[in-house]
Amino acid sequence: MFAQMEYVGTSDLHLYHDAATSLQAIIAIHSTTLGPAIGGCRFIPYSSSDDAIKDALTLAKGMSYKAALAGLPHGGGKSVIMLPNKAFDRQALMRSFGQCIEQLQGRYITAMDSGTLTSDMDAIAQSTHWVTCTNNSGDPSPYTALGVIQSMKAAVKYLFGKDDLEGTRVSIQGLGHVGMAVASHLSLEGAHLTVTDINNDLIKAAVQEFHATAVAPDDIYTADVDIFCPCGLGAILNEQTIGTIKAQIIVGSANNQLNSSKDGYSLHQQNILYLPDYIVNSGGLIFVALTHAGENTQTIHHQVTTIGSTLTDLLLMSHSSSIPPFALANQKAEAILNHASAAKKTDKRANL
Repeated sequence: MFAQMEYVGTSDLHLYHDAATSLQAIIAIHSTTLGPAIGGCRFIPYSSSDDAIKDALTLAKGMSYKAALAGLPHGGGKSVIMLPNKAFDRQALMRSFGQCIEQLQGRYITAMDSGTLTSDMDAIAQSTHWVTCTNNSGDPSPYTALGVIQSMKAAVKYLFGKDDLEGTRVSIQGLGHVGMAVASHLSLEGAHLTVTDINNDLIKAAVQEFHATAVAPDDIYTADVDIFCPCGLGAILNEQTIGTIKAQIIVGSANNQLNSSKDGYSLHQQNILYLPDYIVNSGGLIFVALTHAGENTQTIHHQVTTIGSTLTDLLLMSHSSSIPPFALANQKAEAILNHASAAKKTDKRANL
């Protein structure tokens, strides 16, 4: 466990168990250098507690990078709740988890993520105010999707010289809240969609509503498209899948799409333009952070639309330096965090 924490640079890891509600939860805080850690709460099945811990640690680091490059006054954190394998009271479990968050006294702010709902955030809010995405504040998915669309436009402009997405062929992996919202945007833009999901009902809905072409989950990688848009879980870009991908661009909302940095370099060597997921999907975090800070919808929408220009700048820097965009983004995020950490240490010395 400590080796994993050291590897990703996590500052602290909190484990919680409440037998009365079947709660088994993990909160990973990667950094609070820029401000309180912020990040969603996952509520999905895990095969083991080790897998759950690894997921929380990896995702928390991504949240630190995401917040840093989005210019938000937050560090990165993530929580995961292991889905109980027996009957349980969901509201009671979430209230219990809220008590766990309250113990951290503001070091971590939670929000929606895979498997959680606004009603879950409402239940958590009964125990702590360090939570957002309640029914009063709303679902971040539309803003995540908006950021994905802005990212696609930046990539298409950079690679193809196109100013819009009309006629662009896009494959979407995962049709959850974000994936379906991305599909809706793309349909309105005049893109041609190929879709897949493990839920056949969602596939049928996308085919009917957006005139999409459906493929089996394993066939989404080989789809003859311009853009591959992963909107499910992570680590899908790996040694087994990369060689089969026909798309020239990868832009999606899934977190931690690269199984390893080696896979990012492999994509670069194959001239596949991979845009760093934690910039592409940062619209959701921008919404979560600014909503918690009390900002209005207009301000939030404007900041999400700047994701495209952030990526355009990154692509131009990548072109001039020959450094893959994902590696360059990592360097920029680390530089921001290191600079802030050094400034904090200087302030502490000055106050001694």
